[in-house]
Amino acid sequence: MIIVTGASRGLGRAVAERLEQQGHEVVGLSRSTADVGFRSLQVDVSSEASVKDVVKEIRALGTAPSALINAAGIASMNLAVMMPSASVRKVVDTNLLGTIFMCQAVAPLLIRAGGGSIVNFSTIAVPLALEGESVYAASKAGVETFSRTLSRELAGHGVAVNCVAPGPVATDLLKGVSEDQVRSITERQIIRRRFDAADVCDVLEILLDPRSRSLTGHVLHIGGV
Repeated sequence: MIIVTGASRGLGRAVAERLEQQGHEVVGLSRSTADVGFRSLQVDVSSEASVKDVVKEIRALGTAPSALINAAGIASMNLAVMMPSASVRKVVDTNLLGTIFMCQAVAPLLIRAGGGSIVNFSTIAVPLALEGESVYAASKAGVETFSRTLSRELAGHGVAVNCVAPGPVATDLLKGVSEDQVRSITERQIIRRRFDAADVCDVLEILLDPRSRSLTGHVLHIGGV
């Protein structure tokens, strides 16, 4: 079983659908259940209580998870000094605390199952320090530091922890970004183009392969920096 957060749309949904098509049992988590081809459960990842409740539901399914993919995330493009405090809290609570809460709740299940993989989503906005994305980048920088440290804490239990940090990907998250902004980002990448969900899924396949279990503590930048 592979658990995927943010599975109702965007990259999370694309990842969940790809894994389901490959024959994996997928449990997709999102704020509202979706009409999808995989099992869908409701959760607010920014709420520790909600996360604990949904993990109880997952345990009741009777199948031990082999992986957790934390794809749930939100962005709010704005200069730091102009960003309302409510938006700041929402971004940090969803992106950083949501990732932490999910890892805390699922890691014990992976340990009891004899090992597994955790993949947390970051962004190329962290190393590029993109203007207008300071809070978003800060929340994801926290995810990267948390992931690297967690990889050390879980290494002895056979659980690998890594991050994927895509450049611009053609999803709903990119719809609010102008073509000029997208171009300015891609021109700073090593591979100067936008990506699609398949590019991200290809990298995830490598990280989820049991043969890659020794690959841990890394941030993989899709597009390169």
